[in-house]
Amino acid sequence: MTRERIVSAAPISAEEEQINITLRPQQLSEYIGQKQLVEKLTISLTAAKNRGEPLEHVLLHGPPGLGKTTLAHIIAQEMGSKLVGTSGPALERTGDLMGLLTNLDKGDVLFIDEVHRLPTIVEEFLYPAMEDFKVDFIV
Repeated sequence: MTRERIVSAAPISAEEEQINITLRPQQLSEYIGQKQLVEKLTISLTAAKNRGEPLEHVLLHGPPGLGKTTLAHIIAQEMGSKLVGTSGPALERTGDLMGLLTNLDKGDVLFIDEVHRLPTIVEEFLYPAMEDFKVDFIV
């Protein structure tokens, strides 16, 4: 027996997605639930801001609807930076990721939804970007 998936992460329309974004909390102090996570993120964000550095890499995981995208927006807002969002399936080639990476400014937040669905070649391209903050790319 195949179960139909009722919940989807896909936006219904661009207009509805904009409305959803305005309804999300903008700061960790407004975020309801997941008290331990909020506490740890608050400490990390405060430490990064006190050092004058971007926040280290953060991996948010869990089923749909837990607030991963909302937390990514909050992290960017709290750090005073821009959020650039994409999804694993949208990054089909290394060039797709390269386009995003080259347009990021220091401190910007890159949020990859469904990162588990990244093609292997793109995933391996992402590692040096995360570890060394540089990539090798042949044109």
